[in-house]
Amino acid sequence: VSIVPARTTGCVRSDAEDVAARIAEKLGYIGTMGVEFFISRGQLIVNEMAPRPHNSGHYTIDACITNQFQQQQRVICGLPPGDPSQHTPAVMVNLLGDIWPAPTTHPDWSPVLLHPRAKLHLYGKKEARARRKMGHFTVLGDTIDEALEHALQIRKALGIG
Repeated sequence: VSIVPARTTGCVRSDAEDVAARIAEKLGYIGTMGVEFFISRGQLIVNEMAPRPHNSGHYTIDACITNQFQQQQRVICGLPPGDPSQHTPAVMVNLLGDIWPAPTTHPDWSPVLLHPRAKLHLYGKKEARARRKMGHFTVLGDTIDEALEHALQIRKALGIG
């Protein structure tokens, strides 16, 4: 689950932005890069870095003015970056193959599809396997608490623990 904006202090957010910027600068990186963090015992820890659009940023498709895929295209084409601002609070939930009843049988998506502010994104993989990321859904809300409440309700309806 990705909760955006993150429920952190401004200090933690600023530290994360500084660390990500320093990584990109040290690598001389140009383009879209995902830097995923965890907070453990009050300490910011880099979990993963991806020199490309990253699954933890897929929420940008629905919640940002310019999403991570558009940003990458702009850089490749030599265009200036688009506005990355988030326009709506969002919660993104990964959909793993564990909830598929059989490798080629989709779950009942009605809990997502019937919600007016939920967006389903399936990645077109032919067969589901346990722990394989098959897609995600994003729930938009007027507040992060509203989006989270609805995302957790949908998650439960889909049988995600």
